[in-house]
Amino acid sequence: MKILIINGPNLNLLGVREPGIYGTSSFEQYLPQLQAQYPDVDIEYYQSNVEGELINKLQEVGFTYDGIVLNAGAYTHTSVALHDCIRSLKSPVIEVHISNVHQREEFRHQSMISAACKGVICGFGLDSYRLAVSALRASDK
Repeated sequence: MKILIINGPNLNLLGVREPGIYGTSSFEQYLPQLQAQYPDVDIEYYQSNVEGELINKLQEVGFTYDGIVLNAGAYTHTSVALHDCIRSLKSPVIEVHISNVHQREEFRHQSMISAACKGVICGFGLDSYRLAVSALRASDK
């Protein structure tokens, strides 16, 4: 099984950015732990601050990978382009958020991509990614 985790804007600052919300670990520190939990799954990682690059990566892998875990960051709340891209893919996409976006600012309560995704996981810190990988593995069986 092959899964790509994609992080959007500002998620390259995990561990530094608002640690009270996002924690003190970078994604690069967390990824080896996640990969060790699923030795039978090829888990790759990609991050970009640029919307078009996220779309390019989704299109590149979205017809051959077994699943995509997407934390689109702030683009979650603004990007019709990401929504349209996700809808066009063969690979299932799970939307994840580290924080519970529904406990935060009002503008974060709306997702432009949720309706295009297989599911949504939020509020479990970095463990949200593990939950998404687990869901993709279960749906592949």
